[in-house]
Amino acid sequence: MNDIIRIMLINLCAVMLLQVCGWLISLARKNVTIADSIWGAGFVIIAWLTFFQSGGFFGRKLLITAAVTLWGLRLFIHITTRGIGKGEDPRYGEWRKKYGAKFPLVSLFRVFLIQGIFMWLIALPVQIGQIAPLPGHFTVFDLAGILIWLTGITIEASADYQLSRFIADHGNRGKVMRYKLWKYSRHPNYFGESTIWWGIFIIACQVEYGVLTVISPLLITYTLLKLTGVSLMEETIFKDNPEYDEYKRVTSSFIPWFPKG
Repeated sequence: MNDIIRIMLINLCAVMLLQVCGWLISLARKNVTIADSIWGAGFVIIAWLTFFQSGGFFGRKLLITAAVTLWGLRLFIHITTRGIGKGEDPRYGEWRKKYGAKFPLVSLFRVFLIQGIFMWLIALPVQIGQIAPLPGHFTVFDLAGILIWLTGITIEASADYQLSRFIADHGNRGKVMRYKLWKYSRHPNYFGESTIWWGIFIIACQVEYGVLTVISPLLITYTLLKLTGVSLMEETIFKDNPEYDEYKRVTSSFIPWFPKG
């Protein structure tokens, strides 16, 4: 237990330092969107810090760390390149208008520090799954978890690619992406990310205290649905868009399903 507490406290300090650095960069650039870029990178840092500090089963440590690294770096590269040459995300722009001169301080706590805490909590299975020494071999949970993770990252990466191709076509300017994976879910990329964390939880749930890390997939799913994902995006970017209103009427919000009608 002492090792778990020590490792997790070190990881918490690391991600909070990352968030403060991100905040300072956002002040210099007057653009808070960097918070989105460092989201994936923070999990990679936690995964590798835990890998080198813990003494759990090496195969499971490597499996979890590799999965988180592939996901985190892909997401970091995707979000960073997507934002090159563009202004601040409209979601943060709304907050900047609302809080005015107070926004820099508000962004420190409401965007960066709270994101660091969420990151640390969501990464619980990444940490607990690596620290526990038993089971000292691969099990059906490892296989099931990595298959669920693979499903999630395939959906997330495919949805991101399809959307980026759609946006790159100038003929689609002002239109709503509602094809391929986006025909079955208004936010397939968010569904894929949630699925990824359910997969990592399945890997970790078999170890000591692992079942407690269910808070991770529950928290990321709730966050994507109610806080920073689906609800916030639809209340800002797609607000008062008649085509999107029709899209909402016939298309599942999160879990992919056949369109109505």
